[in-house]
Amino acid sequence: MIAIVDYGIGNLFSIYNGLKHVHAQPLLVTPNKVERLKDAAGIIVPGVGAFDDCARSFRSVAAILIECIESGMPVLGICVGMQLLFEASEEGSETGLGLIPGRVVRLPKTVRVPHMGWNNLTIPRPTPLLEGITEHDYFYFVHSYHCVPRDAARVMASVEYGGALAAVVQRDKLFGVQFHPEKSSEKGLHILHNFAAIAHGT
Repeated sequence: MIAIVDYGIGNLFSIYNGLKHVHAQPLLVTPNKVERLKDAAGIIVPGVGAFDDCARSFRSVAAILIECIESGMPVLGICVGMQLLFEASEEGSETGLGLIPGRVVRLPKTVRVPHMGWNNLTIPRPTPLLEGITEHDYFYFVHSYHCVPRDAARVMASVEYGGALAAVVQRDKLFGVQFHPEKSSEKGLHILHNFAAIAHGT
């Protein structure tokens, strides 16, 4: 079972339907049933909108999520769900989870904000999340801020938008993607399939 954290913010049903499409077993887990996260093979943290809103809404789930990550459970953060994995964001005053050292900063002034549309990736490092994905494949982005890890080796793939920006990050079995795989057609579904395979050890 792949748990999707339903904390009131995110493209829950697009992710849910995407996981069903790749024959994973999705389950929406609300904060009042957060202990069910411990029974999952993997967890997806969605996120849409402002960083502070997401951070405040996610606070009741954070301790259990961190416990699951420390136990070795695979976790995937999507869009603002990825940004929550970092320490803080220029978008607001709330703190992130601090699971990946670094900050979230506004897109460069030289580009249109938000970054909205389809872009391909540069993939400097291998990761099982991108197994079968090439630099010719395109993914759908919608964001005004981007993640800057302190350790550049955490960046598994980048996107070119006013410079090379982190598009996929990884720390052990903790993953984050800035784009929306659930809105990225066949290749996005392939990434959800990869995450399910990581979670189930296949």
